[in-house]
Amino acid sequence: MPPPSTFVPKLKVQLKLAIARLRMVQKRDEALAKTQRRAMATLLEQGKIDSARIRVENIIRSDVTTELHEILELYCELLLARAGLLDTSSAAAGGPGAGAGAVGCDPGLEEAVKSIIYAAPRTEIKELTTVRTLLAERFGKEFVLQAMENEGGGVSERVVKKLSVTPPREELVQGYLEEIAKAYGVDWPPGRREKEKLGEAPEFVDGEEGGNGEESDGEGGGQRAKQQLEAPLSGEAEGDGEADARAQLSKATPPKDFGPASPLHVNPPSATTDNIHPKVTLNKVELTPTKKPVSAPVNRKPAEKKPSISDGIPDVDELAKRFAALKR
Repeated sequence: MPPPSTFVPKLKVQLKLAIARLRMVQKRDEALAKTQRRAMATLLEQGKIDSARIRVENIIRSDVTTELHEILELYCELLLARAGLLDTSSAAAGGPGAGAGAVGCDPGLEEAVKSIIYAAPRTEIKELTTVRTLLAERFGKEFVLQAMENEGGGVSERVVKKLSVTPPREELVQGYLEEIAKAYGVDWPPGRREKEKLGEAPEFVDGEEGGNGEESDGEGGGQRAKQQLEAPLSGEAEGDGEADARAQLSKATPPKDFGPASPLHVNPPSATTDNIHPKVTLNKVELTPTKKPVSAPVNRKPAEKKPSISDGIPDVDELAKRFAALKR
């Protein structure tokens, strides 16, 4: 009886370690990217546009690397769930170390296996390199060479694209800078806030005013269609002038600043390190925190003592004087 294979247990352990490492690296890169975006917002606010355009490429590359790690994490989870298929397919191909090529790998796992073999040497994840070594020992040298050279397009196109070393396009750099400035409340490009304020009012299109539009599907459109159908039956005919006036009114649209707008607009995020200029606007008027005014002390006069009943009663000495006067 042949000894049990230890390939699957070893592979599962390394896949779990690789998944944990990939998740940890993603959290680290997200924290660093948050700090870098805040620095980009500071550069844009200071007017250092050329420096921001150069440094924003690091943020773009970091985001691309994070996306690559997410893809590799999914492939590792797929192999962990179907590790038994790897052992069965390779055994059918002739056992460990056999140069059977791609025929020894299950077709449903070939893309995941080749993508990990292709990407592992180009990443900093050591656990992923160990997984690559185990897969190379299992499927042979020829299979690894095919994966490294991407013969037949077995490697995922997304992985190949994320690992390609090409400078980002100018449109991508501009878009990154605009989004960073918008997220951190920086007015860049200059005048962006004014354009956004002009575009905050709701735009009414035909059919939203209550049935006067031409493309309304609501209650107003149904009433208008009913009137159009009933008019020929009732024999009612309107004058040419009145019909033209009604046609012009039905095509007219109200101004953009007409109608109720949302009175409160908060620019995210809140007052944290993510936002260097948090603002709250009420009816398009910026609100700033104010301190409660301290009123000056008022000099008040002491309250006058109200007269009591005991004030009208004479004391003993005064009574004695009155009795002496009566005796005289």
